[in-house]
Amino acid sequence: MAQTFRFPDVGEGISEGEVVRWLVAEGDTIRIDQPLAEIETDKAVVEMPSPFAGTVLKIHAGEKALIKVGAPLVTIGAPGEPVPEPSLPPSASTAPAASRAPAAPASAPLPAGEILATPLVRKLARDLGLDLAAIRPTGPQGRTSEDDVRAAAAAAVAAAPRPAIKIKTKFDFFGELERIPLRGIRRATARRMAQSVSTAAHVTHIDEADATVLIRLRESLRPEAEARGVKLTYLPLIVKAVVAALALHPTLNAWMDDAEEEIVLKKYYNIGIAVDVPDGLVVPVVKFADQKPVLEIAAEIARLAAAARARSLDLADLKGGSFSITNVGVLGGEAATPIINYPETAILATMRLGDRVRARNGRPEVVATLPLCLSFDHRVTDGAEAARFMAELKAFLEDEARLRSVISTI
Repeated sequence: MAQTFRFPDVGEGISEGEVVRWLVAEGDTIRIDQPLAEIETDKAVVEMPSPFAGTVLKIHAGEKALIKVGAPLVTIGAPGEPVPEPSLPPSASTAPAASRAPAAPASAPLPAGEILATPLVRKLARDLGLDLAAIRPTGPQGRTSEDDVRAAAAAAVAAAPRPAIKIKTKFDFFGELERIPLRGIRRATARRMAQSVSTAAHVTHIDEADATVLIRLRESLRPEAEARGVKLTYLPLIVKAVVAALALHPTLNAWMDDAEEEIVLKKYYNIGIAVDVPDGLVVPVVKFADQKPVLEIAAEIARLAAAARARSLDLADLKGGSFSITNVGVLGGEAATPIINYPETAILATMRLGDRVRARNGRPEVVATLPLCLSFDHRVTDGAEAARFMAELKAFLEDEARLRSVISTI
C-alpha cells in the first residue's frame, strides 16, 4: 500500500523548511534510509532519509518550495499503484491562500481511505489544489461529484481574502535595484540577530591583550600538532583561556530565564564558534571544551568549520552552546560590537592579531597585540564583572605558566 512521507518535526522549534534539491525522481526505486532530498531549515541543510522502501510514486513539493512540518513530501509504494490524496495538516500548505481548504459550509472531512470519487474528479480536485477529504460529497453512496469539487473551489475563492497588490520598485531615484529573497540561513541569521538585540541589554567591553606569549606558545606546539595532522591556530588556545576565565566568572556562562525571572548558570562549557558562510552565519558548538586538550579542540574546530561551509552540519553540532567566540581577526579590524548568540549571555570577538606601537616604561615599543571585544547582556551581569572577566582572560593569555596550565596535555 502506498505511503506518504511527511516533513517531520525535527525539534529545535523548526516549523518549516525549504526543499533545496531532490535526490530522487518519480519512478525511482529506493531503499529505507536512502536520502530523498536536501531540506534547508533555520539551522542547517539536512538530507531527509526515506522511512520506506519502494517506488517513488509522487513528489509533492518542488525545489525551492517552503514546506511546513506535517506537509506531504513524497508518496512511496509499488510500481503503478494509485497515489492516494494526502490530506494537508491544518497549518501546512505550500499552495496559494485561494486554493486552501474550502469555506465552512462545504467542509466535512472524511476519514482517509473512504473517499469515493472517479479519477476525473480526483484529477479536477488536484488541478484546483483542493483536498478531496475536505469536500462534502453529495453523490450516491457518499460519492464526491464534479459539482461538489467545483462548488468547493468557488466557496474557497469567495472566502479567501483578496491578495493585496504589492508594488516592488526596480529603480529608485539614483538607479537600478536588485532584490534578494531572504531565505534559509540568511533569514535565520536575520531573525536571531533581531531577537537578540530586542531581548538582551547589549553592552560591549573592549580591551587588548599582549599576544607575545600566545604566539610563542603556539609556535612551540606546532611541530607536535603537525605531526598529528592538526592545524593549530590561535583560536583553540583562546578557547581554553576563555573557559578558564568563565569558570571564575560564571555569570558570563549563563542565560536569562525570563519566564521564571531567574539567571541560570551553566555548569558546562560548550563554546560556539561563529563561522562565516556565503549565505550567512552559523555557530557550531565545541562541546565540553573544558575536558578536551587543545589539539582535540583544534581538530574539532576544523571539522565543524569545514562542515559548516559544506552545509553538512548535523543539528546536534548546533545545539547546547553556553558562550560564543567570533574570530574576526582574519578579516582585519580593530574593534567590533558582536551580537550575542541568543539565549547566551556573552560573546567574544577576537580581532586582528598584529604588531602595534605601545608605550612601555615611557618609551614606544612595537608589541604584538590581540584586540578583544566582549558583548554581554547587562540584565545578567554588570560592566564591572565583564571587565574582571576580560582582565582574567588577558591574564591567562599573557602568562605562559597559566596558559600552559589550562591547555592540559595536548
